[in-house]
Amino acid sequence: MIRLLLTILAGVLLGGVVHLVSVLALPRIASQDAYSRLTPMTKLNEVTQLPLADPSHSPMPLMDPAFAVAICRYDLSTGPLKLTVPVSQAYTSVSFYTRNEVAYYAINDRSAGKKVIELDLMTEAQHNELPEDEEITAADRLIIDSPTSTGLILLKALAPEPGLMPQAQASLAASSCKVQTEPVAAKQEAPPPLPVPAPPPTARKR
Repeated sequence: MIRLLLTILAGVLLGGVVHLVSVLALPRIASQDAYSRLTPMTKLNEVTQLPLADPSHSPMPLMDPAFAVAICRYDLSTGPLKLTVPVSQAYTSVSFYTRNEVAYYAINDRSAGKKVIELDLMTEAQHNELPEDEEITAADRLIIDSPTSTGLILLKALAPEPGLMPQAQASLAASSCKVQTEPVAAKQEAPPPLPVPAPPPTARKR
């Protein structure tokens, strides 16, 4: 009896391990992952709006018809990206995925607290090469480190009513995702201090 229970337990554990490995390895071995499916319909380092989801056709699975959706398929090998997304009237979110569909960052209009979601996307190596600048703080410049040099940025704008869908699409159409061509200004050295003038000579007492 005990041997039978141990055999069943070993079988359950082995099945769980095989299932977990399969789930983790599937994004890497799948030939029709999201990046591959979106490559023919998107441009590299540019924002591309996707067609609205309908029952007969959907560019990606599980698309909500209440959202306008755009994609930026990025490649950081030529330099960091500057992402700018004007927020819509209802709700706007931006999610970041690696080449293997692993989500590593997300932000929305509530957490951004601004009318425009603006950030820099770069690899960790590119981040380390930035010159130090005490005047640039986290609030002034949001920098996101990508674990991989290629990946996807998913932009979504909510249309609470069907009549508001054009406004949601317009906010995504005004978004930009492009490589930064201008070099980052290096930290300026402080000028040397001016020489202190010598004190005037004191008068001698007679």
